[in-house]
Amino acid sequence: MASQEDVFKKLVAHCKEYGFVFPSSEIYDGLGAVYDYGQNGVELKNNIKKYWWDSMTLLHENIVGIDAAIFMHPTTWKASGHVDAFNDPLIDNRDSKKRYRADVLIEDQLAKYDEKIDKECEKAAKRFGESFDKDMFCQTNARVQEYITKRNALHERFAKAINDNDLETLKQIILDEGIVCPISGTKNWTDVRQFNLMFSTEMGSTADGAMKIYLRPETAQGIFVNYLNVQKTGRMKIPFGIAQIGKAFRNEIVARQFVFRMREFEQMEMQFFVRPGEEMKWFAHWKEFRLKWHKALGLGDHKYRYHDHDKLAHYANAATDIEFEMPFGFKEVEGIHSRTNFDLSQHAQYSGKKIEYFDPEMNQSYTPYVIETSIGVDRMFLSIMSAAYCEEKLDNGESRVVLKLPAVLAPVKVCVMPLVKKDGLPEKARQIMDSLKFEFHCAYDEKDSIGKRYRRQDAIGTPFCITIDHQTLEDDCVTIRYRDTMQQERIKISDLHDIVDKQVNMKNLFRKIME
Repeated sequence: MASQEDVFKKLVAHCKEYGFVFPSSEIYDGLGAVYDYGQNGVELKNNIKKYWWDSMTLLHENIVGIDAAIFMHPTTWKASGHVDAFNDPLIDNRDSKKRYRADVLIEDQLAKYDEKIDKECEKAAKRFGESFDKDMFCQTNARVQEYITKRNALHERFAKAINDNDLETLKQIILDEGIVCPISGTKNWTDVRQFNLMFSTEMGSTADGAMKIYLRPETAQGIFVNYLNVQKTGRMKIPFGIAQIGKAFRNEIVARQFVFRMREFEQMEMQFFVRPGEEMKWFAHWKEFRLKWHKALGLGDHKYRYHDHDKLAHYANAATDIEFEMPFGFKEVEGIHSRTNFDLSQHAQYSGKKIEYFDPEMNQSYTPYVIETSIGVDRMFLSIMSAAYCEEKLDNGESRVVLKLPAVLAPVKVCVMPLVKKDGLPEKARQIMDSLKFEFHCAYDEKDSIGKRYRRQDAIGTPFCITIDHQTLEDDCVTIRYRDTMQQERIKISDLHDIVDKQVNMKNLFRKIME
């Protein structure tokens, strides 16, 4: 059985080999933690974005979209708190000269305790068989109890230090836990210090006195500064939401795990404006709706979990992550936050403009509260790819690599293949492709044996392959092959559209979400 780390390395190599993700500027040896999406990657990414955008704007008549500029007036970031508070706690190892995030080192240590507890439970489960009671075992086994006690004590100490911004205690925890640098293996650590993550640049000529501006570290502020514009021009009534997909930039010191943590990334965010006092009701609503959206893709319900935050941002009164089981453990793919009225109040204060909503039912004006759902497109991409990547041994002794992508998201939906390049089969295949290409992303392949062609399509996750043979010219039937089962069946050309549409049409997912 290959380790999860090996699987992840294979997935990264697969992404490059099959045109999903390339290292940026690779001919110049690349740029750290920056990636380009290839011809198949961009299709998958666009399909993810469409699935999110349509689920917001089509399924909710009170959610509209915007596309705000990346550059914003610098005071925006003063008001939002990013200039003063958008920091990570960093620590260096003096021997390896490598830099780490102190909070990530401690979170990894917590994960090690969890792994130890799970291992003990797995060993006991094998020993006791069906009669195994995990809860009882955890309560009574001395070794597991010791791990749980250590884990809980560490968790409590860590949560307090992070919330108090206590950098000395963070370092002391690292020393007390005996955490070593993964490269040098030593505990020769510097003090912990804060590092601001925003990229800055200048706008205007130096002669005029250039203005220092920032590349936005999140897309949310573009929504908040446009709140009044959208509310008034759209005659929006509370509760209502504003959705946006766009690039954000963070000068991550510890950028790692492929496209999981990058310096240039894409977010899909929706800010939902509600009455003060009703925010917890809407927080619960969006928490549930967003998890249903993820689960509808069919990647496995057990791969998702909620994770409530230990440290709330200064503006939040509730925060939950939806985590997905990546090859390197459960990691955040989406955050749902109750941001109170912090953002709009701050922008009102710093801009001197009144940002309120007059509620005709209550006959009063107030600053709306906000529930935010924020999802990383790149993390979503990675979670889908890692769940889909599959190495299979076949009955005939061969093996195949297949991407079992949700059919609605697959870059190519149908590959049309004439059995041979003569006897009128390519012409017939082109006719079939022409009838499907207005609705479905189709590929055409006539090179190599049918078996090799199937393997190529399996590797990029194409749900359907259609083979045109000599019999097709007589009976207007083709052979359709299904990616996951590799089963083949003979069907009428006239039935092709409906068979494909049933599997790849997003409306089927939307119905599932709204049930």
